Amino acid sequence: MMRIALFAVTMMGAVALAGCAQMRVTERHFIRPDPAGTVIEKRFAGKSVTELAVPTQDGAQLHGVLAERAQARTTVLYFGGNMFHLDQHAESLLGMLSACDTNVAVFDYRGYGRSTGTPDVENMKADALAVFDALNTRYPGRVVVHGQSLGSFMAAWVAQARPVLGAVLETTATSVPELVKSKVPWYAKPFVQLDMQASLEQVDNRIAARRIAGPTLVVAAGKDDTTPAWMGKQVFDAIPHKNKRLLVLDEAGHNNALRSAGAIASYCSFVQAL
Repeated sequence: MMRIALFAVTMMGAVALAGCAQMRVTERHFIRPDPAGTVIEKRFAGKSVTELAVPTQDGAQLHGVLAERAQARTTVLYFGGNMFHLDQHAESLLGMLSACDTNVAVFDYRGYGRSTGTPDVENMKADALAVFDALNTRYPGRVVVHGQSLGSFMAAWVAQARPVLGAVLETTATSVPELVKSKVPWYAKPFVQLDMQASLEQVDNRIAARRIAGPTLVVAAGKDDTTPAWMGKQVFDAIPHKNKRLLVLDEAGHNNALRSAGAIASYCSFVQAL
């Protein structure tokens, strides 16, 4: 969600020049697929890794990889942030999560990296369900969804709609409108009116959290300037059942939460207990 910071800078510039501003907020501020013809160097390589492809109803192809571990009891389906690319980031991610002795699957969003199609809020939600269904067919009842930043909205959407084994929401926001408003300094709020695309108005992880029935881990970072820890706490509070855990990492930032001291051990203890 790094693009929201750039949006805030642009908005403040408009306020400074005009004294007041109405800012149109669209899906393009959050979802930025790769330009047509972009070639991303395929730097990912690993053993015991299988390439996956999931077709969508509208003809797109979602490409990912599955790293399997001997004797693994669970499979983590990971949804990355809006800058995530399989070939740039999967090797590091799989190396980190391998400590949990679980299978790990990760895909490029449509329009990103290896995957085809043009993304928007609605088809990305449908894609998330399609990818989960494909994995759940392979590992019935043993799939955990894990989403970071933008991916937390995908993971929560799946978790409230499907019988997931468990859910992990890492550095999550409450809602898109609240996230955008949090980037407006207090002194500028009286002068800024936000005109938000209807599809974004409806994106609220607290609503999804109220419908999650399975065990849930919410990970918040104390030094997160993008999705502050209080947002993660509000999402955690919205989960209605008691089989939930809140992990607040005081020294972590938005993109390195699970790499902070002791974090991966706490994460693995949650996943391995499912």
